[in-house]
Amino acid sequence: MPTSTCFSVERVKTPIGPMLIVADDELRLRAVEWEDHEPRMHKLLRRYYGIDSIRLREVSRPSAAGRSLEAYFEGDSAPLAAQPVATNGTKFQHMVWSALRRIPFGQTITYGALAIQIGRPTATRAVGLANGANPVSIVVPCHRVIGANSSLTGYGGGLARKRWLLAHESAPAER
Repeated sequence: MPTSTCFSVERVKTPIGPMLIVADDELRLRAVEWEDHEPRMHKLLRRYYGIDSIRLREVSRPSAAGRSLEAYFEGDSAPLAAQPVATNGTKFQHMVWSALRRIPFGQTITYGALAIQIGRPTATRAVGLANGANPVSIVVPCHRVIGANSSLTGYGGGLARKRWLLAHESAPAER
């Protein structure tokens, strides 16, 4: 088992704070995180890849992932659907993350409804845990999951960002 690995990191300015985009040499997303939550991202990367150290090399040119996220913030989510993602996780987490990618732009779903959708109606809490462990937010839109009473619950980037993302997606895109 390797003790360290190296990924590329790109820093993208967004309307709600700088974002880090971590990719492997095959340009697959490994993590998307807000810059002010970088320590959390390193912890998750170490946990998912079972290595002691993650080295990030800064990229100087915008990547396809960076351009996809910039398009999202300009109101076009289409490029995110084609963005390759490579994440480690359990079979259950991957099932939840796959279902998250199918939630349409501008729509939300409750944790309970998502559990039913994946065929695990009693796994609402497990769905919440998998949602919270998602390493590639926005691309895998965990922010679109809300509480049973339509309340905003948990988001790794903070509830203010979740509120902004949902409002952004409900507003008609200006072209």
